[in-house]
Amino acid sequence: MARLLVVDDDPVTCRLLADVFGRDGHSVVGETDPHRALARAGRDPVDLAILDVRMPEMDGLTLLSGLRKRFPALPVVIMTAFGSIETAVQAIASGAVDYVSKPMDVEEIRATVRRALGRQAEAQAELPAAGEELGGVVGRSPAMVEVYKTVARVAMARSTVLVLGESGTGKELIARAIHENSPRRKRPFVAVDCGALTETLLESELFGHVRGAFTGAVADSPGLFAEADGGTIFLDEIGDVSPALQGKLLRVLQEHQIRPVGGSMVRTVDVRVIAATNRDLATAVANGRFREDLYYRLKVVTMQLPPLRERREDIPLLVDHLVRRAARECRKTVTGVSEAALALLCAYQWPGNVRELAHVLERGVALAQHEILTAEDLPGEVRQTPASVAPPESDRPTLAELKRRYVQRIYEENGGNVSRAAAVLGVDRRSLYRMLQRYGVTPRGGNPDAGNAE
Repeated sequence: MARLLVVDDDPVTCRLLADVFGRDGHSVVGETDPHRALARAGRDPVDLAILDVRMPEMDGLTLLSGLRKRFPALPVVIMTAFGSIETAVQAIASGAVDYVSKPMDVEEIRATVRRALGRQAEAQAELPAAGEELGGVVGRSPAMVEVYKTVARVAMARSTVLVLGESGTGKELIARAIHENSPRRKRPFVAVDCGALTETLLESELFGHVRGAFTGAVADSPGLFAEADGGTIFLDEIGDVSPALQGKLLRVLQEHQIRPVGGSMVRTVDVRVIAATNRDLATAVANGRFREDLYYRLKVVTMQLPPLRERREDIPLLVDHLVRRAARECRKTVTGVSEAALALLCAYQWPGNVRELAHVLERGVALAQHEILTAEDLPGEVRQTPASVAPPESDRPTLAELKRRYVQRIYEENGGNVSRAAAVLGVDRRSLYRMLQRYGVTPRGGNPDAGNAE
């Protein structure tokens, strides 16, 4: 079994993860001080490290960099309560093999460690023969963390990306995030809605035209591919492109050259293509409505964005982010929503996804009479949703829930003696008092500042 290094400034989390992985047969070294962790890894080699991002002495990404310099082959997993594309990009660019967002359930972190150790074993077997918020993307659900990790891994490549998802799920935001984290970030990002223009206009917009090519072409136009040279072009609603124009797009992807409408000269362009659609392109290919060769050219990397109804745990984060953004734009002092309003927002189905949620909250903020949005500030279709729709309680506890149970168990096993329980947990008495109060357990010793009669 493996030897794991867990680094988190919370000693209870270190002990809890030691207990979780100890049951899997691993030996676990827990450290709350990143400097000690770096030194200890030098003395006692480990097979994998799990690092928290937010630590006071040294953040996890700095520690990751230090570990990678000294132990290039060491797999490192980053965990953070502030899930965002930015953190994922930084972690993976620094050499992390995986990234998990808190609160995570225990099975998730165990599965992540199994995958990381499996990849490490494969790499060692081959060695003798081979040698929380960016751009408006918000969410910490497992589905969104997978999106962040894909963005982080694909950003530095040149590959064409196909982003799939329902209308309003944020496909353009993801495309911009890929561009902003790529070597092309200083060059243009050009977005075009392929479904909003006729075939003739779209061809002219994409490839340009020469003067006199058609009625109204009073001057030469370079086109959007030329405008995006060196950067990224985002082709939204690619499924709406006509078969004739599909063939011309295929040639651009294959030859990296464009020919303006009515022109004879070709121009070489260096453009990364990110396409998106809410259509089922595989079915369109099977039905002959979309070219199979273009489909495979586009789907070198495919990303599927989840609809909002499938990541309801992100709604409170999104509400907070979108209310604050709307308040800034409307110059209002709205700071949040009431519990009743949030319950309705979490229960609604959101057929328009995040875009619909943003519009609902912008309207509420614009018309708000108070600093907190109430249920009355929401539109009728949202207010009519039964707010009692709550997700069933899972039998897979999050790490935070397991931590609560663990602290309470240690406290009870030590007969309610705060000093002894704190010693077992590796925290001081004052910290344990705060934990017990947060978890709704009344400590027997009273206030730690008033002395202890234990």
